[in-house]
Amino acid sequence: MTLSLPLPDQPAHAIAESVRTGAVSARAVVEATLARIDAVDGRRPSTSPGPDDPENSRRVHAYISLQAEQALERADAIDAQVARGEDPGPLAGVPLSVKDIFCVAGTPSTAASRMLEHFVAPYTATPIARLQAAGAIAIGKVNLDEYAYGSSTESSAFQPATRNPWNANCVPGGSSGGSAASVAAGEATLSVGTDTAGSIRQPAAFCGVVGLKPTYGRVSRYGLIAFGSSLDCPGPVTRTARDAALALQAMAGADPHDSTAAALPVPDYSRGLDQGVRGLRIGLSPDYFRIRYPDPTTGEIRDTELPPEIVAATRAAAEALARAGAEIVEDVPLPNTSFGIPVYFVISRVEAASNLHRFDGVKYGHRTQQTIRDLRDMYRKSRGEGFGRQPKLRILMGMYVSGAQYASQYYQRALRVRTLIRRDFESVFDPQGAYRLNALLTPTTPTTAFEIGAVYGNSVLMQYADLLAVNANHAGIPALSMPGGFDAGGLPIGVQLFGADWDEATLLRIAHTFETLTADAAWRSRRPLALTQ
Repeated sequence: MTLSLPLPDQPAHAIAESVRTGAVSARAVVEATLARIDAVDGRRPSTSPGPDDPENSRRVHAYISLQAEQALERADAIDAQVARGEDPGPLAGVPLSVKDIFCVAGTPSTAASRMLEHFVAPYTATPIARLQAAGAIAIGKVNLDEYAYGSSTESSAFQPATRNPWNANCVPGGSSGGSAASVAAGEATLSVGTDTAGSIRQPAAFCGVVGLKPTYGRVSRYGLIAFGSSLDCPGPVTRTARDAALALQAMAGADPHDSTAAALPVPDYSRGLDQGVRGLRIGLSPDYFRIRYPDPTTGEIRDTELPPEIVAATRAAAEALARAGAEIVEDVPLPNTSFGIPVYFVISRVEAASNLHRFDGVKYGHRTQQTIRDLRDMYRKSRGEGFGRQPKLRILMGMYVSGAQYASQYYQRALRVRTLIRRDFESVFDPQGAYRLNALLTPTTPTTAFEIGAVYGNSVLMQYADLLAVNANHAGIPALSMPGGFDAGGLPIGVQLFGADWDEATLLRIAHTFETLTADAAWRSRRPLALTQ
C-alpha cells in the first residue's frame, strides 16, 4: 500500500496493513508520531504546571506522560516479527494513546488527580492489554477531567489542560478530551477513552473524529479507575469507522476479571462495513433537535432549539443516507430525553462518591505529610489535599442524595426514570413495534466546542453539554459520533447514531457508508489549525 498522507495522519487500518506487509516499519511510524507530538503538544508532558505564556497556550497539551522508549522497543519487536514472517496482529504498529483513567503496568496512572500523581500501576487494563496483543503500540497517557468528572478536560489537576486542535481557545470536550485531541492532531492514530455520559462521543464531536460507546458490557472495565460503575463504558476514538471496527474487535469480549463483561460472541465488525444502508430504517426525533434546561439565572425550565448549523448537518447526513437507500423515519418520540441529565446528576454522584471512598491515603495514592491526630484526621487531610474541586463536590452531592432521609426523593426516583429512558429506546428499536428502527440519527452535542473558561465552574451548565449523549449510558445501548461538517467558525460538528443492544455493527456500517458518501466533500479536506500554524 502507498501512503499518500504523512504517517501520523494515516488511518489505523492503512498503517497496520503497511507494517504487516513490510512496506513501512513500525519504528518509522512511532518515530513520526513522537515527532508530531514534539511539534504540536507543547512542553514535554509532565504533571508539573507549564509556563503561562502565549506560545504555550497555542499548543494541544494532550499528553500527561509519554512512554517513548517502551514504544520504540515494542515497535522494534513488531518489525522483528514481520521479518520472521509472523503476523503481529490486525493493529500492527498503530500508535495508541490511553486515557489516563486506565491502569497500564509500569506507567503512572493518575486519573488526572493529585491523589494518584505518583501511582504506578502494577497491571494493565483488559481493553489496553487486548489492543496491545493485537499489535497496537502505547505511546503515552493522555489528559482528562479529574477522575473523568467534567465535559471539557478543564478540571484536570495537571495544567495546562488539553486544548482543541481546531482552535486552541476552545475546549476539546471531556472527559476524554486528551484522547480526542491526540487523534485529531495526529499525536496518536487510535485512542481509548471512557464514556459515562457521552465522554467519548462529545469530545469526538468537538474534535472532528469518530467516537464509539459500545453496549454496556461489550468491553471489560477491568483496570478502569471507576467513576459511575453502572454507566462507564470503555471505547475507541479513531479517525474512521473502519478503525473503530478494528479497535472494538480487539477490545471486546468476556473477561474473567469483570463480571459485567458479557459472555457473548464478538462479531467481525469489519465484515459488514461495505454492505451499505439500503433497507435500513433510520429515525429522526424532534426530542433531539431541542434542549430543555434550567435557566442559570432564574432556574426556569426552558426549551431551546439547537443551532441551525447543527440541525442542518444532521439532516444533511439523513439525506445522504436516504439517497443511498436508507428509509428515514421522521418524528420518532423519545419523551423522556430531557430527564437524562437530572437523572445522571443524581446516579453518577452516588456512584462516584462510593468509588472515591477507596482513596484514603492508606494503601496507595496521596497521603498527607501534615501532623495528624488520628486515622480520621489522616483521611480528611489526605483527601483534602489530593482531591480537586470536582471530586469533592461529587462526594458531597452523592452522600446527600443517597442519605436515608433523601434517597426516596432523589436516588430511587432517578433509578425509576432511568428505566423509563431505557423503555423509550426499547420501543423504537423493537422489530415488532411501530418504528422498527435500526438506528436513531441525532446531533451529538447541542453546541460546537465552547471557549475555555466559558462554562467551567458551572456544574449544571457543564453537565448539559452531554444532554444529547447521556441517554445511551442510561439505556446501556451502543452509540457512535462521527464528523458531520463544520460550523461558520471552523469548528467540527458531530452527528450521532444510537443503536439496539449489541448492534454496534450496524452503527459502524452506517458511519462507514456516510464516510464513503461524503469522501469528496470539501469539508473532509480540512486540517486542524494545530497542524497548519
